[in-house]
Order: sequence, then C-alpha cells, then structure tokens
Amino acid sequence: MLGEDAGDVCHRRRRARCREVGPFVRSARVPDPRDLRRVLLLVGSPKGSGSTSEALGSYLLILATPLYADSLPSGVTRLLEIVAAKGDRRPDHGGRRFAALINCGFPEARQCDTAIAICRCFAREAGMEWAGGLALGGGESIGGRPLKEAGGVAKNARKALDLAAEALSEGRQVPGEAVSLMARPTVPAWMYTVIGDIGWRLKARRRGTGTRMKDRPYWLDE
Repeated sequence: MLGEDAGDVCHRRRRARCREVGPFVRSARVPDPRDLRRVLLLVGSPKGSGSTSEALGSYLLILATPLYADSLPSGVTRLLEIVAAKGDRRPDHGGRRFAALINCGFPEARQCDTAIAICRCFAREAGMEWAGGLALGGGESIGGRPLKEAGGVAKNARKALDLAAEALSEGRQVPGEAVSLMARPTVPAWMYTVIGDIGWRLKARRRGTGTRMKDRPYWLDE
C-alpha cells in the first residue's frame, strides 16, 4: 500500500519514519502472533529516535505523532495524502485498520482533538476502518523516555496502551477506558506550567539569551 513515492517522502524528509514492529502487546495476555504480523507503526515526529511519539508507540496501521499547531506535522500530512490517494475503498475495508496516538506539549489532551479528527478522516479517505485514537497531554513530562522508565507520570499512559493493545489485537476499537486514561494529566496543570516556565528560562540562560526572552524582532512599530 505504501508505494515508492511514500517511501521517498519518508527517506528524503525524515519527517515520517516507517518501520515494521513485532508484537505490540505488552499485557500479560499474549495473543496469537499471527494476529500481529502485519502491524506498521508510523512515527511522525521529526525528532525520530528518542521522541515521545516513539516511546509511546493485520493490516493495522498505527500513527504515533506529536501535535503541531493543532494539526499533524507537514511530513506526516503529506504521507497520509499519498497513502489516501492510493487507497482501496472496498466496503469491508479489506481488513485494513488505522489507529492514532497523538501527544502534545499542552497540559490538556483535548488540544489533540482536531488532529484525531484529521486521522479519522484519513481512515475514511484511505478506505480503512477507523480503530480509534489516543490523545496524551503534557508529553514533555515524558520527554522521549521509554514509558517503563518514565515513572509515575507515565502510569496512566502505560495502562491505556495495554488496554488499547489488547483491544486492537482482538480486532476491536480502542476502548473508551483507554482514551480516558491516556487523557488524564501527567501532572497537575499548574505544576506543568511552572516547570515549563522554569525550563524555558534555563534554556534561554544556557544560550545567553535570558535577557531577550521578551524581544519582538518582527514587531512593526506603528
């Protein structure tokens, strides 16, 4: 399904890294490996290796990507356009399914709603069954670490992925319980804001721009 053009986009822009993965389920119940032989994970983060999208993360197509300006990264959007243009719109979807995992730096997971809706539209245009989506807020608290090493801040994310993985491996949609768990704040919003503010100031100081954080170089005086 992913034609040569799509592969070129992945390689040239390094915006959407495609790789086949083995069994996706981390839960105690191990499904028949035959159910999971054809899972494709698309990591849409331009950061690639070490990104939160990678840490999160049949013909089951799973997109794990960060939120960019209420939408998807441009490279991911382009890739999905190519895939949708080559889509086979058979009534039964041909056994093809699509799920998405979106993470954002905002504390509220609802900031990902538009991106999730875009993914749902892609599934329809590409002739795939929409298997559901998970939205994570406060992704920077995980910071690209493997979830098992991220401690308490990733507790709900781990549980949500276990539930989603089990459901997807059985041909079901991502359950509402998994969606709710993933959407829970990783830390209180006020704490996330304070830590984020301190982080920006420390980064600016390390780069010698601590006194210029309020500069507006492109502001036009009237």
